[in-house]
Amino acid sequence: MKTAISIPDSIFQAAERTARRLSLSRSELYAKAVQEFLATHGRNDVTERLNQVYSDNLSGLDPALSEMQDKSLKDAPW
Repeated sequence: MKTAISIPDSIFQAAERTARRLSLSRSELYAKAVQEFLATHGRNDVTERLNQVYSDNLSGLDPALSEMQDKSLKDAPW
C-alpha cells in the first residue's frame, strides 16, 4: 500500500540515516517502525481487557478466592 505522510525534516533525516545504517529501504524502515508502534500499543489493549475481566464488577470469582488473592498481593513489590 502506498501512502503519503508529513513528518518534520529532522525526523525524516534521522530516519534516512538509520535506514542507511541498517541497510533498509525507507519503506522497510517505516513499516518496521509502524509495526513496532502497533505491537507496543496492542499490549495496552491486552492489559485493558484483562483489567476489565478482573475488575470487581466483572470478575465473577468466588468471594473466598477473591479475598485470598487480595491478601496475597498486598505485599507484592509492584
